Amino acid sequence: MANPRLESRKASDLAYIEHQGPYDKIPWEQYIQQLYGWAKENKVMPGLYPMAIYPDSPECTPADKLRSEVAITFKGKASARGNVKMRKLPAMKVATVSHKGPGSEFKNTYGRLMAWIAEKGLEMSGPPMEIYSKKPEVVAGQTILYAKVMVPVKKK
Repeated sequence: MANPRLESRKASDLAYIEHQGPYDKIPWEQYIQQLYGWAKENKVMPGLYPMAIYPDSPECTPADKLRSEVAITFKGKASARGNVKMRKLPAMKVATVSHKGPGSEFKNTYGRLMAWIAEKGLEMSGPPMEIYSKKPEVVAGQTILYAKVMVPVKKK
């Protein structure tokens, strides 16, 4: 697994669907189909990789109250429709690390990234995000997820 590092993200337009409930119960296929369908209807160019933003910590928030946003970036002019909302994701510095493994191991990936952030004298400045680089695969009965975990950061 690659080591954590610091990156700069450019500002981008975001189309997203809000979800409330356990992170492991998000209806991914449904939301992703809706978002790419929305992009096609609006004749905008969607980003290649879907993402999610997680404003709440599962350690501090009851599972049924956890909020998330399943999203895609896009280029072009569009308007919100139905449960698809839009906003500008600002430019930001992010601490990032790759995750390849079951969802149950995300806590280890986040733990490693948060320790690295503290070691570098940084602190969180926004909610964690995950960009999914390929579809999950089932290996030996276990679903393997491929994600780039990003945490917006600033100097302490």
